Amino acid sequence: MSETFSAWDYAVLLGLLLVSVSLGVYYALVGGGRGADAELLAARPRMAAAPVALSLSVSFMSAITVLGAPAEVYRFGASFLLFSIPYALVVVITSEIYMPVFYRLGLASTYEYLELRFNKQVRLLGTVLFIVQTILYTGIVLYAPALALNQVTGFELWGAVVTTGIVCTFCCSLGNLKAVVWTDVIRAFIMVAGFSSIIIQASHLQGGLKTIIRHAKEGGRLRVWDFNPSPLQRYTFWTITVGGTFTWTGIYGVNQSQVQRYLACKTRFHAKLALYFSLLGLWVILTCAVLCGLGMYSMFHNCDPWTSYKVSAPDQLIPYLAAEILGDYPGLPGLFVACAYSGTLSTVSSSINALAAITVEDIIKPHLNSPSQKTITLFSKGTSLFYGILCIGMAALASLMGSLLQAALSIFGMIGGPLLGLFTLGILNPFANSLGSFIGLIAGFTISVWIGVGAYFYPLPPERTLPLTLSVENCTAGGNALLNWTIFSEQPFLIPWKTSDLERTPILDKLYSLSYLYLSTLGTIATIFVGTVFSLLTGGKEQHVDGKYMLSIREDMTLGGFRKVNQVGVSASQN
Repeated sequence: MSETFSAWDYAVLLGLLLVSVSLGVYYALVGGGRGADAELLAARPRMAAAPVALSLSVSFMSAITVLGAPAEVYRFGASFLLFSIPYALVVVITSEIYMPVFYRLGLASTYEYLELRFNKQVRLLGTVLFIVQTILYTGIVLYAPALALNQVTGFELWGAVVTTGIVCTFCCSLGNLKAVVWTDVIRAFIMVAGFSSIIIQASHLQGGLKTIIRHAKEGGRLRVWDFNPSPLQRYTFWTITVGGTFTWTGIYGVNQSQVQRYLACKTRFHAKLALYFSLLGLWVILTCAVLCGLGMYSMFHNCDPWTSYKVSAPDQLIPYLAAEILGDYPGLPGLFVACAYSGTLSTVSSSINALAAITVEDIIKPHLNSPSQKTITLFSKGTSLFYGILCIGMAALASLMGSLLQAALSIFGMIGGPLLGLFTLGILNPFANSLGSFIGLIAGFTISVWIGVGAYFYPLPPERTLPLTLSVENCTAGGNALLNWTIFSEQPFLIPWKTSDLERTPILDKLYSLSYLYLSTLGTIATIFVGTVFSLLTGGKEQHVDGKYMLSIREDMTLGGFRKVNQVGVSASQN
């Protein structure tokens, strides 16, 4: 640990970890040891909208947001603020299209719907893709913040990774869904407090927000409204609004981590309220991240720590700033570290929780003969432990993935987009059948992964990302040159292997220059289009689909006993 960290900082950080563990123990005792999945199946959650809303807000606002979003604003400008638009659209779409169907059916597993609507093979494929997506994403969440904090504060890298993984696994395997939700509530306030400490101190040192805004304007960071229709530019109004809506709908609308939260609400009305209230939390966190990024640029506008090699990656910029401006105030560096780890703990807990629920419900239960509640609970805890260990191991792979935010959203785009397309086919298209949807999912996944992986091997040229200039003019150990981001593609710590020798052609440059935010859009549309065409070619018009599997105005206002939907019959023509 660096000298920046004092006893007060240790106390703040350890206090967060103790709260997480304590809630896990408390709800294990109160709930009789039921795991998250067991409690959901037994209809135990009867939660109000407010705590679920905060949990929805922070469950995917991990340390990737705390560290990655300010870095993106620092490098590319405040256009990141436009994400407020897709957040609003996503909440409306989720609450009006996807949530009513899932809540009416009372599903323990989101992917149980795929068997009811299509068949077991479609359900199994969807489950496998979700597991792969979640493990990859959780690896990034565990590794990347630990790396950044290790470089700046002196945390032992793998000690931080393993500690975080153990705490999250402990909370999920010992506690239950209520433990995760209520811990998320506490983490939401810690995240905002950590962001606020950076914003307030940066404003104080720079003479107020007016100075920060002036520096941002002079540095070109306030260009928000770029209506360039090209899908090849990294951030424009259209890439953020359209691409962001598809990406985050895949997260909010059909991802198990989010679905099981609003299913825990006492009524469908509370579930809808939770979704709409969560929008306020998303906007607050987004605004804080943007202000942190602008404040960071104001502090470093004449001496960029990255291009002057004071840090080795952009995602280390915000922890570096925290160490620089908060070090004289005991407890505040610890508060910021707690802020970063609050996001990590929230997301990893959510991911392990969802993985355990999906595995028990979709893979283990179909092979058990009338399992008892105790058996389900043991399997739920065991799978939580297994996935916790696996995600810690997968953190090593995350070291090869470069930028935090882009890597995370690219994973959700490549895998979450096709899954969103599959669920959309089931809920909105009465002609979609099992064979057509299966083919559509494979087609969407193949296309999105092809483009996403290709872009990784063929990094975008600077004219596509439009990075803004940075200066080392006043650095004590820099030059006087005004540096730009053409060096981005040559930095070995961002690209883990040399790519300059790969053959580049105009076609590849255009194909792999597609904004990473459009990966989800591409996967969703491809899945829906191919799935619809093949469904119509294979008798989709002749099938009969039970209306409860489609979006309709007939919706239950409560779970009504949480009926076992796996006993509901499905028309044979669908299978």
